[in-house]
Amino acid sequence: MTLSKPVVLFVAGTAALMIAGCNKPATSKAGKDSATATSTASSDPVASAESAAPASLAHAASIVTADSSGKMTVVRKGTNGWTCMPDAPTTPGPDPMCFDANAGKWIDAMLHHKSPPEGAVGLMYMLESGVDASNTDPYAQKPTADNDWVKTGPHVMVVGSKELLAGYPSGAKPDTTAPYVMWAGTPYAHLMVPVDKGN
Repeated sequence: MTLSKPVVLFVAGTAALMIAGCNKPATSKAGKDSATATSTASSDPVASAESAAPASLAHAASIVTADSSGKMTVVRKGTNGWTCMPDAPTTPGPDPMCFDANAGKWIDAMLHHKSPPEGAVGLMYMLESGVDASNTDPYAQKPTADNDWVKTGPHVMVVGSKELLAGYPSGAKPDTTAPYVMWAGTPYAHLMVPVDKGN
């Protein structure tokens, strides 16, 4: 199967950079939850990928994986226009994600340092949580003294709408228990919305 260009580019970029959504240095996972996520991803990539979104969406989504060179493998062809990826074992913390076509276009733009398409609001699910090096710099490779790791619980990301961001807080160390803007002031600013994984 041939995936759309944004999805292909996203998968290829994942090996080097990253979502349901960022640039994480390649480090080993640690802790019970991380070990479980890594084990699930390596033993059952479909189950890992589907854990990123509600079952009604994830069960009909395409499942893709990428190896360390960026080579993509389609594990399952979907029927609903969504794409899900399993946890990446080389990144800190669990990070499976599911994203729609517009979010794929947004990620393609970010990976190529281009402006995201206007009027293409996209959605990404990361119900297993996530960890990012920076809340202010989309291309940060590691945390700095004044910008520690940003750790989020289960969340959705709304991308491609500058108007939606008005009134939400932003900054280097956001309160991740409430909606906030990630990468404010950049073309890739987007809304992070914490959710209850059980709902």
